[in-house]
Amino acid sequence: MDNLINFLKSDIALMSNLCLILFLSIGLVILLIRVSNLNKRYTNFMKKLGKGKDIEEDLENYIYRVDKVERQNAEIMNICKELNNDISDCIQKVGIVRYTAFEKIGSDLSFALALLDEKNNGVVLNGIYSQEMSNIYAKPIEKGESSYTLSKEEKEAVERAVNSKLVYNIRN
Repeated sequence: MDNLINFLKSDIALMSNLCLILFLSIGLVILLIRVSNLNKRYTNFMKKLGKGKDIEEDLENYIYRVDKVERQNAEIMNICKELNNDISDCIQKVGIVRYTAFEKIGSDLSFALALLDEKNNGVVLNGIYSQEMSNIYAKPIEKGESSYTLSKEEKEAVERAVNSKLVYNIRN
């Protein structure tokens, strides 16, 4: 043990420690230079990848645009839900019956047309054609019925509309 302590106190140990410190310092400088070069190469690579811009800035812009699209999508979905609610009041069911109102006039030029919403509310139009004139009459329909007396053709048009199952149903 005394030999080891004497060796550490000698000039040779001091010189070898100085050489080791010098060698490690040179290694540290080399590593710092390499890290600096690697950092420059990484920055240049990211700029090339970002087409002259910083890729981090591009990613932030992309994330912003994705968030904006998600907000717009949610807004569009809300509008679609409102439209679905509103569409029940629109004309969805159609029934038409063509007929000859007067014996002497052929070609089924008269018609009864029922226009109903999802709840079978709407109107039935009756267009009566004769050689002298043409008239159109309108009668309100609520829940598939009218408070006015309906002709045979008007009843059939309303029935066709009610049974159309949300599809236009036009028959002769």
